[in-house]
Amino acid sequence: MAERDAISPEPADDTELAIEGALRPASLEEFVGQHKVRGQLQLLLDAARIQERPADHILLAGPPGLGKTTLAMIIAHESDRPLRMSSGPAIQHAGDLAALLSSLVPGEVLFIDEIHRMARTAEEMLYLAMEDFRIDIMVGKGAGATSIPLDLAPFTLVGATTRSGMLPNPLRDRFGFTAHLEYYEPEELEQVIARSARVIGMDLAGPQRDEIARRSRGTPRIANRLLRRVRDYALVRGGGRAASLDDVRAALELYDVDAIGLDRLDRAVLDALVRRFRGGPVGLGTLAVSVGEEADTVESVVEPYLVRIGFMGRTPRGRVATPEAYEHLGVVHAAQGQTALKLDDL
Repeated sequence: MAERDAISPEPADDTELAIEGALRPASLEEFVGQHKVRGQLQLLLDAARIQERPADHILLAGPPGLGKTTLAMIIAHESDRPLRMSSGPAIQHAGDLAALLSSLVPGEVLFIDEIHRMARTAEEMLYLAMEDFRIDIMVGKGAGATSIPLDLAPFTLVGATTRSGMLPNPLRDRFGFTAHLEYYEPEELEQVIARSARVIGMDLAGPQRDEIARRSRGTPRIANRLLRRVRDYALVRGGGRAASLDDVRAALELYDVDAIGLDRLDRAVLDALVRRFRGGPVGLGTLAVSVGEEADTVESVVEPYLVRIGFMGRTPRGRVATPEAYEHLGVVHAAQGQTALKLDDL
């Protein structure tokens, strides 16, 4: 049978979930970017190892897709401890948290994603658990209710949040270390893409990696997702294992990712702000309704990147478009002084 220069069909059990797991680095040394955070975590874990104790509780804060879950897995791996994973929305009652905490083994790492979305009653129970490794179980109701203390195995809590400002101060103060993850530079994303390309068996030259990196919004998760779409395009329509620069651009254009990483929803929000509301100011809720999305989605997914690249500003009166937004959309605004606000005024 003649050889084919194409990506071999993946085994039936090689699902996207398995690929996602393979793309995650297994150690702090393999983890690309976040140099300061990596150094801080390494020191914290080394100190815990020398003292033969569980590491202090760790809060990982930052936008989605920067590696918070991956870092939690690395913390457990480098501590040589088991990892238990949960999420804030899944813990809606104190009893849910009590069942989770009471089943931990000594030294286990408990990862709670979106920890700011836990129920308030569960948060209050977590205070005592983090500080004294103990919880109080209420038995009975009314005047006959009694509190029974339950000792817990020492554990390390790793919390992840995209909204650190929504965490109550008593909870935030109980973390021994808070890591603030920053968006990646294109050069760092190129390293992420190069490693991921090797994992999925792609030949990707420097210009192709650079093209994907520039459209990845400073986010490794997006970079890996775009890389997989380029792989699919190369497999079906391009050169198989080796994707050309034209393949990369065509694939990303097919999936509505423009030259600076804006997708369909980003452009819809920007277009509504500029054309429908004449540059603003406009309230977040009104802007979200105009594009048929939830306000939380616009605020947490779309807005941070538009603000970061200088296309949108937040003012007390609402969201406004900047001159750069008009320029990107190719729109000439009628009232320069009214709608093209200076960044210094935002």
